[in-house]
Amino acid sequence: MRILRVGAVGREVPAIMAEDGSLRDLSTVTRDIDRTFLENDGLSRAQAALDSGALAELPQEGIRIGAPLRPGKIVGIGLNYRDHAMETGGWLPEEPVVFLKAADTVVGPSDPLLLPRGSTKLDWEVELGVVIGRTARYLESTADAVRCIAGYTISHDVSEREFQLERGGQWDKGKNCETFNPLGPWLVTSDEVADPQNLRLRLRVNDEPRQTGTTADMIFPVAEVIRYLSQFMVLYPGDLVNTGTPAGVALGMPDPKAYLRVGDVVELEIDGLGRQRQVVAAAE
Repeated sequence: MRILRVGAVGREVPAIMAEDGSLRDLSTVTRDIDRTFLENDGLSRAQAALDSGALAELPQEGIRIGAPLRPGKIVGIGLNYRDHAMETGGWLPEEPVVFLKAADTVVGPSDPLLLPRGSTKLDWEVELGVVIGRTARYLESTADAVRCIAGYTISHDVSEREFQLERGGQWDKGKNCETFNPLGPWLVTSDEVADPQNLRLRLRVNDEPRQTGTTADMIFPVAEVIRYLSQFMVLYPGDLVNTGTPAGVALGMPDPKAYLRVGDVVELEIDGLGRQRQVVAAAE
């Protein structure tokens, strides 16, 4: 099942994609795709409504696709791919590196990516996003963690490396600028992803391949990340976990590094989860 939100910014309509590729309006099932929807058996209700044939069809021509959900909190995992950890620091973490992103960094998968004022080191990171479907608190096993996953999506964990690494040691400074988490296009339910550790990730800048990796290269697999996080914080339905990025970021390139500039085009893709495309624009 593919869940999404479509329409103008701030006026998105919840939708579900039918098997024929058409979009069906979920407004009769839920007001939005968020914690309330997920913790009240929303995915099952959405599927039942689709199967009933009662959902109105939405137009697709010229329609904007927004982020597929309104997340609660966003938890990021840093340095979680072996090749990326080596390209940026040459060490492998013994435990997951954890940071937080504000939910208001989330935008649609094709919305403009804004270059912050004073930015000189805007960087890209294609990531597998994990959407929580059940409350995860002190989970005892990775099997328990798997049962807490609602589905997966593409998450672009945009970073400003000077803000992140050279402005006082706080990663949050380089992770929370506006538009720094394009998300989507869909929330793909977990039953449609046979193995989250066997997905290819790709990212191109101005049509040049930059990142090509696989989730098999994760240091800490998806289920272990969720189990681990639940020991330190409660994960609620609708929370988003960004699980790390493979090698190929600008930070890992030789000098002069090809950081993003106004007008650059970034395209992301993960097997079975769709595609994103953003054009870099200057922040007003």
